[in-house]
Amino acid sequence: MFIFLLQSVWVYISELAGKDLEIDVILKFLLYVSPRLIVLVLPLTVLLVSIMVFGNFSENYEFAAMKSTGISLGRAMKILSIFIVFLGIVSFFFANNVIPLAEVNFFNLRRNIAKVKPAMAIAEGQFNQLEDINIKVAKKSGDNGQFLEDVIIHQKKGNTYGNFTVIKSKTGEFFSNEDSDVLQLILYDGNYYDELQPANYQKRTKNRPQVKSTFERYVINIDVSKFNNIDFSRKDDASRYNMLDVLELNTTIDSLYKLQQKFDAKFSKTMLIKSKQNRLSNNNLKTVPLDSVVLDQDILSLLPDQKSVNVLDYALNSVKNINNDFKVKSKSKLLSTININKHIVALHDKFALGLMCIVLFFVGAPLGALIRKGGIGLPMVIAILIFLTYHFISIFAKNSSEDNSLDPVVATWLGGIIMLPFSIYLTSRATKDRALIDLDAILIPLKKKLVKSRLSQFETAVDSNVAPFKDITGFESSKLIDLVKNYRHYGLSIEHKNKALIELKTRGVDEMALKISGNLTNEAYESGIRFLEDYHENATVGALSHSIFLIFGILGLVLNNNKFPTMGSILIVVAALAFILFLVVLPKIFKNQSEFYDLLKKRFMTNNAVFVILAFPLFFLYRLYFNKKMKEDLNKIS
Repeated sequence: MFIFLLQSVWVYISELAGKDLEIDVILKFLLYVSPRLIVLVLPLTVLLVSIMVFGNFSENYEFAAMKSTGISLGRAMKILSIFIVFLGIVSFFFANNVIPLAEVNFFNLRRNIAKVKPAMAIAEGQFNQLEDINIKVAKKSGDNGQFLEDVIIHQKKGNTYGNFTVIKSKTGEFFSNEDSDVLQLILYDGNYYDELQPANYQKRTKNRPQVKSTFERYVINIDVSKFNNIDFSRKDDASRYNMLDVLELNTTIDSLYKLQQKFDAKFSKTMLIKSKQNRLSNNNLKTVPLDSVVLDQDILSLLPDQKSVNVLDYALNSVKNINNDFKVKSKSKLLSTININKHIVALHDKFALGLMCIVLFFVGAPLGALIRKGGIGLPMVIAILIFLTYHFISIFAKNSSEDNSLDPVVATWLGGIIMLPFSIYLTSRATKDRALIDLDAILIPLKKKLVKSRLSQFETAVDSNVAPFKDITGFESSKLIDLVKNYRHYGLSIEHKNKALIELKTRGVDEMALKISGNLTNEAYESGIRFLEDYHENATVGALSHSIFLIFGILGLVLNNNKFPTMGSILIVVAALAFILFLVVLPKIFKNQSEFYDLLKKRFMTNNAVFVILAFPLFFLYRLYFNKKMKEDLNKIS
């Protein structure tokens, strides 16, 4: 809240800085601007707090303790869910009653500041634009900055471009009434310069006649009603519909629709009159025989040349006039539509605020339980990313709804519509104690289809009848134990291990004793085989997806550039999906390799950014190299 409040202060800093305002006025200013920030702060706060709290629970194994006593995640969320629903209801009443009241007070405060404090409108030593005048003062004095010295004014006249009127005075004074939107500027002891503009444009460049007059007292009336508008008309429009509650918005929307209907009906009637169709009534038409109507000739050819020219000119001018009327009226219709849609968005925003608090809670709470991370670091990043996604979607949708590109009701609820399935999915995954994304459910069936297991290669061995393993009964017990433990290392089959176990058993050494002593299996080597097999499966899927991405992507671009957009688009979509699969598999490949080389007490290069980046375009070479190298390094595991 503090951050957003500082941002608001920065937005209105030009109205507050150096204006000699009392501290209570500034505090009122901040108090009235604060409620509008709740719309942004409250959903973000709910999201962030829920992630942090449930992340702490999960990180400290408190959920594990709860589950051991029979308390599920859903039960743990029950009381908080009731509170969040209550918060959503309260937020609606806040948006419906408090925010409109604050907006009204905020608007009036800014207007009164502009009228009572002329310093709000004028800064010393620089030109300041006020309506159609540009004013500069050397010094201001008085309790309200109303007394001015060395006043210079450039005044614009009508719709002309440039400042042709200059007023200079030694002193001046602002006079205002809080009940009026008019600010009087009274100038004393000055001169009035007016540059005349000849009607002939060529004479303007040669002669510049000027009128000069003096005055003792000169009064300029300034309309300050628009000073409240820091962002001009847009800001002023926004303040109007934000000042209304639900009942007032419904009434206003209904009135605006009726005005628009009257506008459409009046415009339609005007166009009918201008088109002269009202003259073509049955009472004015004369029936003629059908055979007297010339069908194979241009009607204009029946008229004299001058008459046909006049008819064409009249028709062309009529079309131009009607077209111009349509352009003007369409702009007015667009402004009316924008105004109505803004009111509709403001109406539904009051309901959407409460619902989004509930939805974002059911996004944040299960997400915190799944990521198992509390504190302020990672949860803050995740919360901001999710909220910005929701906020940007809402902003873009609302902007699109102004001109009816998107229905204003749909635009208001679009962020919630997108977030709701996400919250249901996360809550379902968390309550079932499953991972955020179960990639193995996709990858394992895919690997079974695409990759043939290579574990059998480690089972192939020298034939049992081949020397020197034809007869192992003469081996020492220590050699037999080594054979049992490292039979894969020696390239032997499981048959040799079983024979060795039988021989050891006859010598009083059973499997349990070997297992206790750690000599039944070479765990490090077996783990290396498993990691190598996992690497092989993931690398094969990665190579296939990488190939599809490159081939289909290039073909798609080529087809798009050769006027086959449909086929090109399909190939590009397939390439994009293949690339996503490659991005999913690549971290698994790096993980398998890291685990493999940890057995050799070597650090794999996944922390090297250059190494990771080069793996993208050079994955074929990458895979060929490590297929050979990891197989060689397997024999180094002891």
